Amino acid sequence: MTGQSQTRGRGGRALLPMVRASVCTALCLTGLTRAQELDGAGSEPADVRGDHALAGRTLVVQPPEVQLDDGRDRQRIVVFGRLGEDDLEEVTDAAAWRVQPPELAVVDQAGDSVVVRPLHDGDGEISVSVGPLTLRVPLRVRSVAARPDVSFANEVLPILTKSGCNAGSCHGAASGKNGFGLSLFGFDPAHDHRALTRELRGRRLDVADPDESLFLKKGSARVTHQGGKRLDREGAPYAELRAWVASGADDDVARAPRLLGIDVLPGAAVVRRDQRLTFLLRARYADGSDRDVTDLALWSSSNESTLAVGATGRSRAQDAGEAYVLARYGGFAVIAQVQVHVDATPFVWSGPEPVNFVDELVFAKLRRAHVQPAPRCSDSIFLRRVHLDLVGVLPTPDEAEAFLTDGDPGKRAKLVERLLARPEFSATQAMAWADVLQVDAGTMEPKGAALMTRYLQEAFAEKRPFDAVVNEILTAEGPTFSTPAANFYAATNQPNLVAERVAQVFLGVRVQCAQCHNHPFESWTMDDYYGFAAFFGQLGRKRAEDPTEWVVYDRRNGEVRHRVDNRVVPPKLLGGDAPQIPRGTDRRAVLARWLTAADNPWFAKNIANRSWARLFGRGIVEPSDDVRVSNPASHPELLQRLAGALIEAHFDVRPLYRLICASLTYQAGAPTAPPAPAALFAGNQVRRLEAEQLLDAIGAVTGVPTRYPGLPLGAAASAIAGGGTGVRFLEVFGRPERGSACTCERSTEPTLRQTLHLVNGDTIAAKLVAKRGRLQRALADSTPPEAMLRDLFLAAYCRPPTPNEVDDLLARVRAADDPTRAWQDLYWAVLNSREFLFQH
Repeated sequence: MTGQSQTRGRGGRALLPMVRASVCTALCLTGLTRAQELDGAGSEPADVRGDHALAGRTLVVQPPEVQLDDGRDRQRIVVFGRLGEDDLEEVTDAAAWRVQPPELAVVDQAGDSVVVRPLHDGDGEISVSVGPLTLRVPLRVRSVAARPDVSFANEVLPILTKSGCNAGSCHGAASGKNGFGLSLFGFDPAHDHRALTRELRGRRLDVADPDESLFLKKGSARVTHQGGKRLDREGAPYAELRAWVASGADDDVARAPRLLGIDVLPGAAVVRRDQRLTFLLRARYADGSDRDVTDLALWSSSNESTLAVGATGRSRAQDAGEAYVLARYGGFAVIAQVQVHVDATPFVWSGPEPVNFVDELVFAKLRRAHVQPAPRCSDSIFLRRVHLDLVGVLPTPDEAEAFLTDGDPGKRAKLVERLLARPEFSATQAMAWADVLQVDAGTMEPKGAALMTRYLQEAFAEKRPFDAVVNEILTAEGPTFSTPAANFYAATNQPNLVAERVAQVFLGVRVQCAQCHNHPFESWTMDDYYGFAAFFGQLGRKRAEDPTEWVVYDRRNGEVRHRVDNRVVPPKLLGGDAPQIPRGTDRRAVLARWLTAADNPWFAKNIANRSWARLFGRGIVEPSDDVRVSNPASHPELLQRLAGALIEAHFDVRPLYRLICASLTYQAGAPTAPPAPAALFAGNQVRRLEAEQLLDAIGAVTGVPTRYPGLPLGAAASAIAGGGTGVRFLEVFGRPERGSACTCERSTEPTLRQTLHLVNGDTIAAKLVAKRGRLQRALADSTPPEAMLRDLFLAAYCRPPTPNEVDDLLARVRAADDPTRAWQDLYWAVLNSREFLFQH
């Protein structure tokens, strides 16, 4: 992106390499070890109940209490020494155990695990000791005499899932595999039980001789199995499946305790490189029981290079960084957050005092990660950054000069206020939302797209609460030319497609996967999907008298049917219940009230997250429209607080932008070395200007604005209605065509095509020779070279040139045979430099 070509097909070649090289050179340049923690020589034995600190040290036992609900129940235990918040080191191997009273249970070493097994009913405790430290864990044992049969719903299906039998690449494929089909990840237990016990006349099971069951023989590779060996005959999963067959292969789906949720332990941890960290997973059921399902869960790590996790929840810290461990069981998913440090070297925080809660929460995570925040950026960087982020255009040289020479310590806050009041702020906000709302002439007709764009711009300009705007969009009806918000439904009135867009755009939730099967990683089911789509089941759309215009209306009838069994699905709120909707009421109005309510778990967070992403180039949840358990927020408390601030401002986004821009987190310079993960927000990440920003910036620096189709000369690119613009530059540099609601459509990634366009295209070259341009006017006015260079740098970089840059560049220009071409080359080099193309 800095212009590698040494020729441009015109004069000035001799000077060009020297100028470009000159410009590119000038412009683009705690814890303790286990022995230390548990060394109690010379001190008295200590007894701690609960998790109270003892001389800065504690024992932590997971789970914090043990409940055994029947004779088959088991619970493994993991012991940690803790120093500070979540700073853990596993010491299970060094622990001693004692059950009181001893007849209640026994603690066994089962392979690499410590497991508690029940003996008699009653209440007591397990005393866990490591060196001088002791912790007492409550113990409850119930119904030891009961030894329930293996549950198809809660044991057999999870084993099949764990073994990969019902994965999409195996028997969970849409058409099954080799004549045997299971529902993907067990989302349809009734079908799976029928497939195992009834298909092929029941030949897959042999109740009389369970080991001869075909599905066990294939799974253990005793007969040819394309999927290979999935079960070890000596392992616990095989034994459980065999026991289920031997007990009659009962279908207990309707009777089995309903799974309420799962908990991963520990939920957060800070560890050292090469340390071991064992996780547990407990399932909670509607009858009050719980169960250790660690071995039945699917485990994965978001960052294997930082933390590698095994199939049974045992992990090993690999290298410094952050990782999220995902555990899945029974349609639920939970995460544990792990920070890995290189060693136990004490970390001394040297960051500044926070300005507001944004800094407090970001700095807290930086401390935890042993990362220093970047220092405050310069005035010139802040000036350029905040202009691009808030209004999408660069300041004029006069504005830059005035800001840089202003000695007022509050000038940054005053600048933010001025920018928030400018019409360009409303235009950039409208453009961002037009992208995800798919405002495009191809689906809305040119007039509809223009009206929808103007509707969004006016809403932001009038400071209308955004929840009210969304409510209007969701409930809009009437002709699309006289009711601009109704253009949202111009693309389609197919209930499921509208529901998918609404969930992704306004809640940041993608539910598409649940159309054909229960979501494999989230809690969304097919009932959730079709229940949400049912809110749009009565949405009508027809052509108006003008064939280019649509009329959106409520048909007052129409239902959505479930894909599997064709039953009518009533409207159902995501993650909630089916509301009572009076007859004759527009279902969309009920949905809109819920969706935009202050207590909606996603709406305010989604708006806050998208706003944060506009300012930092990435969201607290990234991508910002992909909220899910397996893609957690990097700073969940911060996101919650930002959402709260938005609600307090009655969904006016300006106070939220003001708050974030005032923070040291936003005003930070480039991240300090070594580079920290972008998700920590330790410094402002360098990112390429968006397509519209870049083309407008080239026009501003050269003094030759681009004329956009349908707009007056001088209008900003953000005012363009529709995705397709006919402007090749915008297409090359990633302006989305608005074919989907996904934020991924807009790209700011540098490409070779973009480099070639800048180096050899006519976008820059034509503007440099235009008589009305900045360069040609300065030459015609015989402006002093020093003033020309200063004006150029202020326009492009929002800073004056350094003395070295002045001496070097002007010397090269003066030495050129053709000063005009030399100046053109200098402008060209500046416009191709990293400092111009990227935001810092």
